[in-house]
Amino acid sequence: MSYEPYGPRVERLTSAADLAGAARLYREVFGYQDPAHSVNPRLLASLAANGGSVVGVRGDDGELVAFAYGFVGIDGGEVYHYSQAAVVDAKHQGLGLGRALKRGQREVALAGGQTRMRWSFDPAVTRNAHFNFDVLGAVGRWFRADFFGLPGTDRLIVDWDLDDERRAREAPAPAGLPADLADPAGWLRPRAAGPDTWLPVPLEAGPEQRRELGAVIDRLVGGGSVATSCVRVSDSTAVYRFVRAAA
Repeated sequence: MSYEPYGPRVERLTSAADLAGAARLYREVFGYQDPAHSVNPRLLASLAANGGSVVGVRGDDGELVAFAYGFVGIDGGEVYHYSQAAVVDAKHQGLGLGRALKRGQREVALAGGQTRMRWSFDPAVTRNAHFNFDVLGAVGRWFRADFFGLPGTDRLIVDWDLDDERRAREAPAPAGLPADLADPAGWLRPRAAGPDTWLPVPLEAGPEQRRELGAVIDRLVGGGSVATSCVRVSDSTAVYRFVRAAA
């Protein structure tokens, strides 16, 4: 697979064929069979025509290999872009397409006058947390238990400042990690170190650990902290970094 010298070319999707291909890719990547979990090409067409982001990346053969979509949201008078989903074909993962999709959505949002972007993710999936915080430079600002109305769908809501060029390029991984964070005995136990709070978590969390993780993050965020990083520290442990939110 080859891409342009400056990274994958992200394009806006508008044709019926591309929107149908995006919906098909979405189902294939997530393995969805239930129609309730599918993406409607007509909805995508409406989003694309009314300020939403519907963007994709093609492979060498011209077929879509990555796709993302989002829409304009409002919260207490603040207007932002909400990224609903981003998917990358399994054979093309690890090539920077996820980052390219988010940057494509960023361009759509900025063109529409939105300077912030939000999306949600499962905080137990630490590779996604690392991408959101340490690669893109977003922060985890809000926690929602059972976000989709079903048990086991806890989500951390990400806030990405699109006007902050340093954060938009790439945020550095944290330095000066406290010792012994890789010890499983410390999983899900917040550890204060100066102004920061570190939260070791298992890379493979079971149902009980997922519930406990949600409860701990809910307390930290409710107490005025935001998640700014998540890095792997051993074969079985990752660690979140929380900092006090600016007033």
